[in-house]
Amino acid sequence: MEIRRINPKDAEALIAELDEYQSRLYPSGSCHLDSIETLQQENVYFYGAIEHERIVAIGSVKVFADYGELKRIYVPPSQRRRGLAQKIIHQLETLLIEKNIHTVRLETGPFSKDAIALYEKLGYSIRGKFGDYEDDPLSTFMEKQLHAESREAL
Repeated sequence: MEIRRINPKDAEALIAELDEYQSRLYPSGSCHLDSIETLQQENVYFYGAIEHERIVAIGSVKVFADYGELKRIYVPPSQRRRGLAQKIIHQLETLLIEKNIHTVRLETGPFSKDAIALYEKLGYSIRGKFGDYEDDPLSTFMEKQLHAESREAL
């Protein structure tokens, strides 16, 4: 198993699977899913968990001046309970620390209970909206402060 930076186009099937999953949970106005083109922008780092040359999980971070935003964290049901999301998130957090960014944020939805539980386990806490997001009862905003000395623990 290797976590490495990949081209989002190589993960189109997983991105489409995530889109379908999210569209069953939330109406389109409450789905904030970055396109492949957005995921290829200079400030976005897209990673995959690679096993036997196959992408089995994905995640990315959008880097802004004072924070990073986790996006597109997805592990298909057949690959869950293996710690893949946690490994990808730790890789993304390490990248932010290396870029001297110590705040990481995300938006998810209240029906994504497993995701929220994972983020809380990893030290994320609920916060108010940020960036260009609107107040939406179907959005859950979270944040974590990263510390350089905890980098080894990642």
